[in-house]
Amino acid sequence: MVIDHITSLLVEAQQCPSPNHDERPDGCLPELIVVHNITLPPGEFGGDYINQLFTNTLNKDAHPFFAEICHLKVASHLLIRRDGQIIQYVPFHLRAFHAGLSIYRGRSRCNDFSIGIELEGTDFTPFTEEQYQQLTKVIQALCLSYPSLSLEQITGHQHIAPERKTDPGPFFDWLRLGQDLGVHLPADAEAR
Repeated sequence: MVIDHITSLLVEAQQCPSPNHDERPDGCLPELIVVHNITLPPGEFGGDYINQLFTNTLNKDAHPFFAEICHLKVASHLLIRRDGQIIQYVPFHLRAFHAGLSIYRGRSRCNDFSIGIELEGTDFTPFTEEQYQQLTKVIQALCLSYPSLSLEQITGHQHIAPERKTDPGPFFDWLRLGQDLGVHLPADAEAR
């Protein structure tokens, strides 16, 4: 995979630009990768609702749950669908609104220094082989393009916002991702 150094976009990704971003603080570079999961409606795969949420076009009347979330101004940098398709919402050099109130190793405001990657999935469903393969390739490309990133600086939303979030959840295989990347990624939150 290739990241265009001028646009900060993943060449292989479908582009679906989101307005839910801004500039990173001065001197702030990507230093952390945060893995999330998402489905819309909850527990249902496919469809265009994630794109709509991340582009502020979600119709609150399309599903009862959408009335609760349609006002949110959120987006990750990337989404990896169940079949491995990658969609990019925010260029990597910009701050995407994906982590919310969060803290990583004593450092708050994780959006400032992180890249958010959503996996289409739930806390209760194993992720697909295609998702692990694509996630591994994306992380490797990010680490090549951004020397401030390290293969060991990967965590879950549940680890940086444990009071609020549970994703990517117990079915995400941290040990497998670590093996694919050739590093040790501990499965427990304390080690992150």
